[in-house]
Amino acid sequence: MKYHNNTTYRHGDEAATGVLITNLGTPDAPTKQALRPYLKQFLWDPRVVEPPPARWLWWLVLNGIILNTRPAKSAEAYEEVWDSEGPGSPLLNITVKQKEAIEKKLAPHFKGKVVFDIAMRYGNPSIESALKKFEQLGVQRLVVMPLYPQYAGATTASTFDDVTDVLRKWRWIPELRFINHYHRHPGYIKALANSVREHQAEHGVPDLLVMSYHGVPKRYLTNGDPYHCECQVTSRLLAQELGLEPHQYKVTFQSLFGKEEWLKPYTDETMMSLPGLGYKHVQVICPGFSADCLETIEEIDGENREYFEEAGGEKFSYIKALNYREDHTDALTDVLLQHTQGWYERDGFDSEADAAERAIVKERARAMGCPM
Repeated sequence: MKYHNNTTYRHGDEAATGVLITNLGTPDAPTKQALRPYLKQFLWDPRVVEPPPARWLWWLVLNGIILNTRPAKSAEAYEEVWDSEGPGSPLLNITVKQKEAIEKKLAPHFKGKVVFDIAMRYGNPSIESALKKFEQLGVQRLVVMPLYPQYAGATTASTFDDVTDVLRKWRWIPELRFINHYHRHPGYIKALANSVREHQAEHGVPDLLVMSYHGVPKRYLTNGDPYHCECQVTSRLLAQELGLEPHQYKVTFQSLFGKEEWLKPYTDETMMSLPGLGYKHVQVICPGFSADCLETIEEIDGENREYFEEAGGEKFSYIKALNYREDHTDALTDVLLQHTQGWYERDGFDSEADAAERAIVKERARAMGCPM
């Protein structure tokens, strides 16, 4: 392997802490042409679709069938939710605002140099491009925060794969802290509860609160993935915070793909059945989504609303994702503060002593003929 050299480094430069905030991803545009490479990158990830022993078989299905049919349909869905303002999709625009809010709250705790950026696991801006910026800025300590409250191999672990695939090619790797999850963090649970209370103050209390999470194949659970369990923990804690009894809320799973069994109950089937069971007024919240995106705007507030109403439901409303609400960014900042404890550049940093030490290093490097 040829290691990547950082030619911009100079002995005695001020070290920086990097804060990288990531999410799943977005195509560059709501078009068939933009969707095809995005979906190919996404669906070829073995963390997302664990292939059969003969990986070539999945390659044939993906390239021969899916990528020739799905991009056009997905482009139509993205066209419905695409932002007319901002740099791109709702997910990207919201993530940018989340980063800006977190930076304002977190930066004062670092007396040394700290830099922030966002990246998407699939599409742009890529994790590789963000890490390249960090390398050029002298980042020697790095904390990565995937905005997935609940850990899953298909999301959190896939992000770890991409981050480490880039870093393993560096000659000088930074100290790394990687946030696996925050599914039971008190601030996150309270932010969810606050969003429900505010919504119900305007729209009333429903017959049932549905908590819908993105689905994964059931075999991922049986193979040891903790995602299903963490979704249940979040739901139980949210229900406790809201004072709900078990019959007042229901946990479901959405966004199915393929023919195998996924985590149940399915959100779409649930919506079709609820009116017949006497639930005429439902509200849906998606605690696993830190930002509104195609799966919440189009799938939940569009498709599943129609399923419920066509089955005889009378009142349906979607409770927006936490996005860049202040209580949400407060919670995310608190998680980052917990994971950066003990780092040299944080609270209590002596800038004068650090500058003096760097001056000594520069002088010794000069005497040794090192790059300055």
